[in-house]
Amino acid sequence: MIGRLQCVVLDCPDPAALARFYAGLLGGEVDRPDPRWSLGEDWSTLHTPDGRVLCFQRVAGYRPPRWPDPEHPQQAHLDVDVPDLATAGPAVLALGATLLQDAGGWLVYADPAGHPVCLLPARR
Repeated sequence: MIGRLQCVVLDCPDPAALARFYAGLLGGEVDRPDPRWSLGEDWSTLHTPDGRVLCFQRVAGYRPPRWPDPEHPQQAHLDVDVPDLATAGPAVLALGATLLQDAGGWLVYADPAGHPVCLLPARR
């Protein structure tokens, strides 16, 4: 092992707004003080309840991905296990997501910055 994952960083036009979206989806604390990062209008963080950290970075001229258009690649996407797709779908829409595809067994949404987020039934 060379190192360990510190965080996952998503480019976006509005870091604080995207951090709040993911806090609504995954829980956790937005912009918790952490000596590893300086917070500000160009950088926001989410410390999730399970210890993972997502970071959000403002990018000038941000160009969102378009599912599944290779001319606008997805750049990154997140798979999120949910206990019940029927209730998770409306909840993620209320947070500001957009449904992209019902993939027959899981649902693909775009977060407010356009990154794909797949909701999958949790395996127990």
